[in-house]
Amino acid sequence: MRRTGTTRRGALTATGAIVLGATLAGCGGDDGDGREDSTIADARAAAAQVENTLRLTAATTSRKLLVQYDQVVKAHPGTESGLAPLRDAVRAHTTALSQGEGGALAPSHPPATDAKAAVKELAAAERRTADAHTATLLKAPPELSRLLASIAAAGAAHAYLLTELAKETSS
Repeated sequence: MRRTGTTRRGALTATGAIVLGATLAGCGGDDGDGREDSTIADARAAAAQVENTLRLTAATTSRKLLVQYDQVVKAHPGTESGLAPLRDAVRAHTTALSQGEGGALAPSHPPATDAKAAVKELAAAERRTADAHTATLLKAPPELSRLLASIAAAGAAHAYLLTELAKETSS
């Protein structure tokens, strides 16, 4: 006995026909003046400019953090072994964000004279940087948002690790 009514196969066929008709109808209505093409190009250029600005801001934030790492290692050589993997990760983040652009930044302020306090300051800087990247990702396009989310998560983990390292660091 044959089934009557709407079948799954029939529904899919009808849906496919509707989508195909809509697609073909959308391809034909060009008036040829090019205004739509220039509007799309302008929108893409504006989006690229926004992304570049957000990327540059995030790269500068990460670069400042990298400078702080370098300052702490220079002022407290005994912390280098604990900070080296984290510093290398921050360097990789900076490179990923800057895409080879940007130069060195001047040191902001010298680290604390006490190694333990300097590592604690570095942990606070990691938290601030992670928070800045999290705030930026809300305004960023999808690809940059994913990168910023990953970097912010790594920064939060670094902050935790630095807090633990500070506990182990002798003054």
